[in-house]
Amino acid sequence: MDSRLFTRATLTPPPPPSSPSSLLLPAARRPWPEKPGLGARIAGRRPRRSPAVVASASRCESSSLNTPLVPESAAGRYLTRVLQNQRQLFHAAVAEELKQLADDRDAAVSRVLLSAGSDEACLHRRIAEIKECDRQVAIKDVMYMLILYKFSEIRVHLVPKLSRCIYNGRLEIWPAKDWELESIHGIDVLEMIKEHVAAVIGLRVDSSVTDNWATTHIQRLQLGQLYAASVLYGYFLKSASLRHHLECSLALSPQGHRVFHRNSLHSPKIWPYGWNNRVCGRVSNDKLSLGQASIQDGNHGKLRCYVMGFDPETLQRCAKVRSREAMDLIEKHSCALFGDGKMGLITSDDVILTSFSSLKRLVLEAIAFGSFLWDVEEHVDTVYKLNDN
Repeated sequence: MDSRLFTRATLTPPPPPSSPSSLLLPAARRPWPEKPGLGARIAGRRPRRSPAVVASASRCESSSLNTPLVPESAAGRYLTRVLQNQRQLFHAAVAEELKQLADDRDAAVSRVLLSAGSDEACLHRRIAEIKECDRQVAIKDVMYMLILYKFSEIRVHLVPKLSRCIYNGRLEIWPAKDWELESIHGIDVLEMIKEHVAAVIGLRVDSSVTDNWATTHIQRLQLGQLYAASVLYGYFLKSASLRHHLECSLALSPQGHRVFHRNSLHSPKIWPYGWNNRVCGRVSNDKLSLGQASIQDGNHGKLRCYVMGFDPETLQRCAKVRSREAMDLIEKHSCALFGDGKMGLITSDDVILTSFSSLKRLVLEAIAFGSFLWDVEEHVDTVYKLNDN
């Protein structure tokens, strides 16, 4: 029997916290630690649920216990309990689960290779395929729980299933949490996010309180598509901003100048991400190095100008979700939020009355989800190799 599972089941759990609200307080940001013997310190007790507080105008209850997507694997349910009861050990629990999943996959591959050519080769291969399906479910649950943890750090809970937020055909999401959702982005990224919000929902950047609470009609299917597109946009902004920051750092450093002098603008294969025409669509002098062109034009800090310089191929490459697991997670989360929950499809075409404030809340949450997904994907891939998308 797995000693880790035995320890979880047999140890006496610690007493529950005195208040459910204490479970939701964000811990300080810390690196991804790896602590041995975690099973000896984490209890396997099912958390107690607080009585639901239902507002008179809405049944939308946003809490850590009411997420759209419910973990299906043992690893996901285990991390849910840790996050609710002993969040200080959450990263250690994640490291343990990732290592266990990676070890299980390596062991399965070894068994298949050892049995090659034998009478049991087909059986071992089939067992490995079934186990891989289980691991795929588990790794997506781990990634989802990591995203929930990042949301909890900024004191934001994901909007629950949309059906719980609609009352008499009207959707209202409260509190808005705009400031918290915008606080995770830099100034350049936030500028592009505000433009995205204005473009997709028609809410001006300098809108008043009256404008925010004005109502509009939107189809549920259209709202789901808007949410999924905003998740991908947040993922793209995270990727583009980090790449932009790296290239600007190289351009401003002495080492970067030497690199840029050796690789000038007529070498697109070395710098394929739009340096030659990135400054607001203008083409720089071919005799300038990459770093010099960026600095002399004075736009090396403008992410929007950098992105506008992408050609279609570069834009597609930068916006593409890297792993199949991350893409599946976006689809599963969107369907859980807007769909029927059984078939995994957004089939309802009913029209919803909602405020621009609620639409903005959904868009900002989706962008943050995509940004966190990029970070989580990067971390998980260092321990458990994800499948290319």
